[in-house]
Amino acid sequence: MTTRSSTQQGLIYGFAAYLIWGLFPLYWALLQPASALEILAHRIAWSVLVMGFLLVATRRIPQFKAIWADRRTSMILAVAAALVAVNWGTYIWGVNNGRVVETALGYFINPLVNVLMGVFLLGERLRRVQWLAVGVAFVAVLILTWDYGHPPWVALVLAFSFALYGLAKKKAAVEAIESLTFETSLLAPLAWGYLLYLGLSAQMSFGAHGSTHAVLLASTGLATAIPLLLFGAAAIRVPLSSLGLLQYLAPVIQFLIGLVTFHEPMSHLRWIGFIVLWVALVIFTIEALNHHRRMLTAVVA
Repeated sequence: MTTRSSTQQGLIYGFAAYLIWGLFPLYWALLQPASALEILAHRIAWSVLVMGFLLVATRRIPQFKAIWADRRTSMILAVAAALVAVNWGTYIWGVNNGRVVETALGYFINPLVNVLMGVFLLGERLRRVQWLAVGVAFVAVLILTWDYGHPPWVALVLAFSFALYGLAKKKAAVEAIESLTFETSLLAPLAWGYLLYLGLSAQMSFGAHGSTHAVLLASTGLATAIPLLLFGAAAIRVPLSSLGLLQYLAPVIQFLIGLVTFHEPMSHLRWIGFIVLWVALVIFTIEALNHHRRMLTAVVA
């Protein structure tokens, strides 16, 4: 049972994690002129080193070895590795190509995509108000599709890859440090190979734009690990309902950064699409909180 001080501490950890994730567009933009693919390769290459250090520091090597010995778990996490690479790469590409607002859209709709995954992949049943929220969100996506002239592919890839990644992690049931170490270990040979190719062909930006730029690229490992550890610390101290509310912090910050800092265009129709989506999220969140409260009341009774 968590104490009040523990819960408050967990909220601080969770707020910090989502704040860092929300500020990521500013960070990725600093890494230009490196391409999205090079930034992704650096993120994987440095992350595996940081996660390896954490694995040793937390004495989780036996748990890590157990993943390799379990074929089912290793296969699931191999799928997770592919999904997280797609998610990271798409997000970095979106930020560096003036589509920060669309990346925010992806993480706004992610909770609703998670619900749909539960229905179609896990056989879960939605409550009527949940269906209403999904329906309203679908209308929002149609409005945005009309405005963009095509489906918001960046947002959809981010939402679905992250939802599937979460599902894979849930199926694997492995702690965060061991899991991400395993995933980056699988991806690292590809990342190292690509960075070697860039170096040999004199196309690598690392070291070619000053020491500050090189340090920023090297810090991608820490930038990956720190919010993950903060989130893990929050998850064991804070009720899921509270974490569910905090998850909207990151896309709100991303949306504001795209709008205010990068001055991305927002047509009237695009505003309407986002407002309709926010209405869907309000419906979804209020229903989820009410359902959680009813479940607690039933347990107490």
